[in-house]
Amino acid sequence: MERVNHTLLTEFILTGVPHPPRLRTFLLVFFLLIYILTQLGNLLILITVCADTQLHARPMYIFLSALSIIDMGISTIIVPRLMMNFTPGVKPIPFGGCVAQLYFYHFLGSSQCFLYTTMAYDRYLAICQPLRYPVLMSAKLSTLLVAGAWVAGSIHGAIQAILTFRLPYCGPNQVDYFFCDIPAVLKLACADTTVNELVTFVDIGVVVASCFSLILLSYIYIIRAILRIRTADGRRRAFSTCGAHVTIVTVYYVPCAFIYLRPDSHSVLDGAAALFPTAITPFLNPLIYTLRNQEVKLALRRMIGGQKTKSEV
Repeated sequence: MERVNHTLLTEFILTGVPHPPRLRTFLLVFFLLIYILTQLGNLLILITVCADTQLHARPMYIFLSALSIIDMGISTIIVPRLMMNFTPGVKPIPFGGCVAQLYFYHFLGSSQCFLYTTMAYDRYLAICQPLRYPVLMSAKLSTLLVAGAWVAGSIHGAIQAILTFRLPYCGPNQVDYFFCDIPAVLKLACADTTVNELVTFVDIGVVVASCFSLILLSYIYIIRAILRIRTADGRRRAFSTCGAHVTIVTVYYVPCAFIYLRPDSHSVLDGAAALFPTAITPFLNPLIYTLRNQEVKLALRRMIGGQKTKSEV
């Protein structure tokens, strides 16, 4: 009997997002549309930036392209699995699949945190140091910063995955969440999780708090510089340049802080909050960065106009 109690799990069952059964079809279609539009929107940004000679070598759009890749990745890791919970029957996820999902989510999520910080620094240089900006932020340096964000994110994701799955899991196997994330998975461990919870709180807390503090500091200097601009049109354009970034950072960081920076959290609102960084933010990014960005809209028009000209010829 003792051996049965300690049989290690080979799969998990994700309970998904709590919902009334009558809304199952609606939610399936809703998240399917969210996923398709997320992939198409971010792919459109990538194609536009790569195809337009005026954009693809500029640091801001190198960061935007990297952000689009991350958004497509996070959406692909989480949303298809979420949609499976709205279909009939039990859909278990293999143990290895759970490990991979947790690793890639934290790898891409922390890379996104670092990238948001880099984008805030880029806007700081563009507005506060406009004459020195081409020297301080070259295309080569921006590419290195993106690579650094990916490397740091992969290390962070590996630490979280190793710490979480070094523990034994011997049942039950029902994860009370819609994807394999640290707080939900740790509840199923057959060992003391105090150290894991503390390390997770400190590690993610340091990443979120340091990135958010640097972003906040950058925007304090940016706002001071904008307020010194004499013309109302100049101030409006400067605020418009930063508005998209501030909107996305707010939508991303507030739910993350709510989920991870509250020790021993078991709130039913965690699942709803997690939908923002996993499904809503990747969907909103291309909308906000295209609708609020004149240069991207002009590049889209040039690309569409060029295609029309070729077809007419």
